[in-house]
Amino acid sequence: MTVSARVERWTAISATATTAAAILLVGLAMLPFVASGATLDKITTLFIYVILAATWNALAGYGGLVSIGQQAFFGLGAYVTIRLSDYGLNPYVSLLAAPVIVSLISVPLAWPMLRLRAGEFAIGMWVLAEIFHLLVNLDPLVQGETGTSLIALNAYDAATRTALTFWFALGAVAAVLIVLFVLLRSPIGSALQAIRDNEDAAESVGVRVAGTKRMIFVFAAAGAAIAGALWLATAISFQPKTYFSVQWTSYMIFMVLVGGLGTFEGAILGAVIFFVVEALFGAAGVWYLIGLGAAALVMSLAMPRGLFGTISHRTGMRLLPTGYWVRPSDGGSEIVPTQYKEEIS
Repeated sequence: MTVSARVERWTAISATATTAAAILLVGLAMLPFVASGATLDKITTLFIYVILAATWNALAGYGGLVSIGQQAFFGLGAYVTIRLSDYGLNPYVSLLAAPVIVSLISVPLAWPMLRLRAGEFAIGMWVLAEIFHLLVNLDPLVQGETGTSLIALNAYDAATRTALTFWFALGAVAAVLIVLFVLLRSPIGSALQAIRDNEDAAESVGVRVAGTKRMIFVFAAAGAAIAGALWLATAISFQPKTYFSVQWTSYMIFMVLVGGLGTFEGAILGAVIFFVVEALFGAAGVWYLIGLGAAALVMSLAMPRGLFGTISHRTGMRLLPTGYWVRPSDGGSEIVPTQYKEEIS
């Protein structure tokens, strides 16, 4: 028996979720007028985590490029901000310019790094981060591990600085998520997932493997740089060993594994969970880090798809229309996700 069906992208759930996200964005933009400075600082931190999780998930979850060296770009984002500010550029203009410069730096780096595969790429990225760490230490402005500060921010009073940083972070997280959403809905999204599943097979059917991998590499680098610059704006002080620590990539991995590797919504959910866990248990010191590692291990074994990935797999639910769906043409209510095959030239 032949069952007729139609392929669609938008569902009632995804349309509602997208509308709610737009309303939430507007509401958050008004928050500095009614919320305290402490509240704004906390939400800014959450935005930074969302950026880190979303961009690492784009690199590893969609592109299959598992990196343990994204702290290289996180640290560079903060360092370039410091450098530009020292040259006399307005600190908030420096926050905007630093990710652009770091993304340009990442372009030539992509050529040698993307020649590495699997574990070689992961370790190679960690080595790259250590090299940048050592190079930054040589800058007299930074004074080795003593570090320096973004003192130009002192030109703004505390309330103004907190509000401006919040708005910058809100704009940054919105831009990152929108760009990623558009990429995943385009043929690039299909190409990325084909490369992740089988790079050789993807290339054999016409996918531009090298160009697609470079694109997502640069995107992830820019995202980490934005997060590093934002963290500097909230902390003000800059110490290389803090910003170039592998701890940042560990956080990214935890957020994505818990939320759902390879799912748009999962990375955001993982960032929220990590933010709440840190707020509740961050003061526990080393035991907090041990707990994070144990939780990530348990989640990997019990729910290898992550929380949202598991829910989506069992219910067929997607909050945002990044993929395609098959609905029975007779009006049936059941919707199941499908891999949509299209020619990628």
